Amino acid sequence: MRVPPDEYLHLRLRAHELLRDVPLYDVSVVDLPGGGTGRTVADIRALDAAAASSRLAKALFGLRFFLGRVFGWDQERMLPERSMLGRLSERDRRDSEVPPGTADGHFILLYQFPRESLRETRNATVHGFICTALDGTATGYRLYWAVYVRPVSWLTRPYLIAIEPFRRILYPAMLRRIRQAWIAALGPGV
Repeated sequence: MRVPPDEYLHLRLRAHELLRDVPLYDVSVVDLPGGGTGRTVADIRALDAAAASSRLAKALFGLRFFLGRVFGWDQERMLPERSMLGRLSERDRRDSEVPPGTADGHFILLYQFPRESLRETRNATVHGFICTALDGTATGYRLYWAVYVRPVSWLTRPYLIAIEPFRRILYPAMLRRIRQAWIAALGPGV
């Protein structure tokens, strides 16, 4: 489900400082019951990687990348000088559980801390970031999925409008899949 940005912005996250000049586009959350103490973003990534993608998600991503090839949206690759990698501190680099700049599909991972990770992508339509943050609750955890978008051309606004219906289907489906995998592996009573 979507939540007001203020709920997310009140979390103590490194992303808030790094992306201070990048507009926050959207925040979605999913509550994850149980899990025990000490769960991390690495646990979420492992569950997500092990869960089978839905046919709908595969179809939507396939359509997006097909259109990207046809229109040349994805020909521009992330150049180090255009990346936020340069904004990372030595502490960020040292504390990241995954080396900053590691490829992650169409993204690069800027950092992964125990309770927060930040990924970055750039193409002809957007310079985008996804922050995932895991926060403890009274009954388990809450996973935040925040999307930041910096415009890169006249294509940015029409592109975001065009993909809005897909995002309203895809993000909730992805978060439901993570929740189902979490409950099966770590939920209450497991």
